[in-house]
Amino acid sequence: MSDTAALTTQRPSVAELEELAYELRAKLLQLCGTYEGAVHIGGDLSAADIFTALYQYGLSVDPTDIRNPTRDRFVLSKGHAAVCMYIAMAIRGFFSYDGIVDTYGQLDSAYGMHPCKVQLPGVECSTGSLGHGLPLAVGMALSARGRGESHRVVCLLGDGETGEGSVWEAAMAARSNELGNLVAFVDRNRQLMTSFAEERVVFEPYPDKWAAFGWNVVQVDGHDMAQLVAAIDALPATDSDRPTVVICETVKGKGVDFMEANLAWHAGSLGAADLERAMASLDASRQKESV
Repeated sequence: MSDTAALTTQRPSVAELEELAYELRAKLLQLCGTYEGAVHIGGDLSAADIFTALYQYGLSVDPTDIRNPTRDRFVLSKGHAAVCMYIAMAIRGFFSYDGIVDTYGQLDSAYGMHPCKVQLPGVECSTGSLGHGLPLAVGMALSARGRGESHRVVCLLGDGETGEGSVWEAAMAARSNELGNLVAFVDRNRQLMTSFAEERVVFEPYPDKWAAFGWNVVQVDGHDMAQLVAAIDALPATDSDRPTVVICETVKGKGVDFMEANLAWHAGSLGAADLERAMASLDASRQKESV
């Protein structure tokens, strides 16, 4: 994504990215089956393809040089999806997956239920309070502009949190400051914690709202890796004057039939039988999509 911070390895193909997304989902389910507490598995699964596309293809980062000033910055605004980000980072080579499984959610663990930049090097912002990520990303993008730097700042939001006024204040500030180096990805799974989105907050016409704030709007199927890659490849240059939002239509719990679009699986844990059932469903979904 960045002109200055090249990926350290050749970027994978769409088919390879699809395999990595399957690996991410499988490892998410394995962690959910071993952790004693609840995991925000529904929103993790809806964002798994986005995380894969970003960490394995889009973000110009080097796991061996995490403070490189030319690196792209990533802000996870939907901080409750932290474990999905951790596993995506582990697959990218930042740290080991086993370390996540061994300590996730424990006191003083680097892998908390929400990301903490103090505890985990490679995390750019501590997040968790919904609606705060985009304002932070705007500040980072504005700072980069002021220093003449050309990396991107990428922020992943859940659609539910875009009901927060702070998101739209940030959206207005980003366009006012002509932050073409800022990209927002929205996990548009259309579910809140206890209800479907449009039942509580009317978001539609959703793309028009972003366009009204002066953003370049891109709409994709958030589970179609080819569309995600194409959206990344087509991003305007970082010195352009409009921020970009990529609205990713997704399904909460994607890949596991009994979790998909099921309000009961905003968060939860898996016993041995449920884990076996979930993995069988994930494998069946993978085979169906490969036909």
